[in-house]
Amino acid sequence: MSDFALMLEAEIPRLRRYARALTRDMSRADDLVQSCLTRALAKRHLWQAGTDLRAWLFTIMHNVFANQARRAGVRAVHVSVDDENLSEREFAVPGTQTQSLEMRDLDFALQRLPLDQRQVVLLVGLEEMSYADVAQALEIPIGTVMSRLSRGRERLRALMAGAQPGAKLQVVR
Repeated sequence: MSDFALMLEAEIPRLRRYARALTRDMSRADDLVQSCLTRALAKRHLWQAGTDLRAWLFTIMHNVFANQARRAGVRAVHVSVDDENLSEREFAVPGTQTQSLEMRDLDFALQRLPLDQRQVVLLVGLEEMSYADVAQALEIPIGTVMSRLSRGRERLRALMAGAQPGAKLQVVR
C-alpha cells in the first residue's frame, strides 16, 4: 500500500464523523465519504506532498456535499428547520443519563444552525481545524470563517439556553 493510501486511510474516521454531522444519516454519510475518497484517489496528482491532506480532503467532501445538496434541492420538498410541527422525537437520543440529554440538545441545536454556520462550527469545534484550514476547505475568506463561527456559537448558546428561534436576546445587567 502506498504512503498516500495509508495517509488517506488515517483520515477516514474524521471524514466519516464530519459526513455524519452534515447528512444526519449513516448510509448517506458513508456514500459521501466513498465519493470523497474516490474523487481523492482519482485526483491524487493534484495534491501536493507536504500540504495538509486533511484540509484537501475536507475541501473535496465539501464540494461533493454541496453538489449533492444542489441537485437534491432542485427536486426536494423544502421544510423549514424552524417548523414547529417537527417533533423533537425525530432528534431524540435514547437514554436517561444527563449526558445523553445534553448531547441530544446539542445535536438538535446544531441542526437548527444554518448550514454555513454548522459547517464552520463542526470543522473548528469537532475536527479542531485551524481557521486557515477551514477557509481553504470551504473556499471562503478567513474573516468569513471567524464571522460564521462567532454567529454560530452565539446561536448555539442561545438554543442551548432554551431561547426560541428568532427571539431577541436581552442584555441583563
